[in-house]
Amino acid sequence: MLDKIRKNAEEAKQTVGYKLNNGLARLADEEEACKDHYWAYRFARDVKGANIKKCQEAACKDPEWAYYFAYYIKGANIEKCQEAACKDLAWAYQFARDVKGANIERCEEAACKNPEWAYYFAEYVKGANIERCREACKGSKYEF
Repeated sequence: MLDKIRKNAEEAKQTVGYKLNNGLARLADEEEACKDHYWAYRFARDVKGANIKKCQEAACKDPEWAYYFAYYIKGANIEKCQEAACKDLAWAYQFARDVKGANIERCEEAACKNPEWAYYFAEYVKGANIERCREACKGSKYEF
């Protein structure tokens, strides 16, 4: 019975997720990984020799994974990641707060579209334009 299970496991198609989660991914799996923003990020992070540009292109289709790509992947194009991350107010704030080389003004522009994120931006991002954030919070419960 055990031999039958082993044989079936060897014949079963392994997904890129399975391969990445089990340390089995190889450069030949890059094409499949880059079909999804999360797996593209994981591939760039976990597979030595991954094509960073190609993986970044896929990861930056989602603001969250663009942030993680910029934060964790050596050689990431920060500007490209920032462009994607700033499409979401929360990730714009996170990006400015955590990613070295972030354009604070650009992230602030995105975050200040919402009083809550403008408040967090003023409170936690070094180099924030406090007056701009204060103006964005005016008339809301986040006014300071």
